Amino acid sequence: MNEAPAPEELLSRIRVVLSRPSHPGNIGAAARAMKVMGLTRLYLVTPERFPDAEATARATGAADLLERATVCATLDEALADTIHAVALSARQRDLGPVPQPVRPAVAELLEQAALGEVALVFGNETVGLSNDEVQRCQAAVSIPTNPAFSSLNLGAAVQVLCYEIRMAAYAGQKMPTSPRRVTPNVSRAATLQEQEGFYQHLEEVMIATRFLDPAKPKRLVPKLRRLFGRAKLEIDEVNILRGILTATQTPPRD
Repeated sequence: MNEAPAPEELLSRIRVVLSRPSHPGNIGAAARAMKVMGLTRLYLVTPERFPDAEATARATGAADLLERATVCATLDEALADTIHAVALSARQRDLGPVPQPVRPAVAELLEQAALGEVALVFGNETVGLSNDEVQRCQAAVSIPTNPAFSSLNLGAAVQVLCYEIRMAAYAGQKMPTSPRRVTPNVSRAATLQEQEGFYQHLEEVMIATRFLDPAKPKRLVPKLRRLFGRAKLEIDEVNILRGILTATQTPPRD
């Protein structure tokens, strides 16, 4: 029995097809949206301006996807050798597939990607996909937007779908993390001895300032222990607190 392809393999089988894009900046934005989500195969059908400096500028680190982009004369050419294509469509049409919600459509796309090449097809910024283009696809997807303001930028639409694809591809699996090391803003946990030293110091200051009457302590100290115990003090935090207490005990300078 064949094992299911790894998420990276599934993502490598997905083409993002931009049909008749009119603005090179949107091509660059789409490339960047793809790369941050691990998709790398960009297809352009009769772009109005490409290559273009504005596309490169908007790609911001994803210029390699633009350099490898496949420019096609027709949508049929962009979909060649694919087994499943999903069209982004904001409206119901008389003919063609009925638009699905994003997540079911993405799940189906990944199921098909396990079997072969697939495509996600976006239309022109102004008029979207034509009826003929939608009918070239086996499924359609609609992004739910605010009905009072449903206009969605092409780059943003690509980002939404690529994000959903990545989340679905890695569902139940460990997501790759950034190789960049980040200096943790934490210190080691304070030992019990160090915590006891703080509690003794705190009690001394409370008595000296008459906040605590040792003859009638009531439950003040146990409640403070419970409070700081919930915080799970780190050694840096203990040192800061004891520094404040020491400053309280130090007479002010003239």
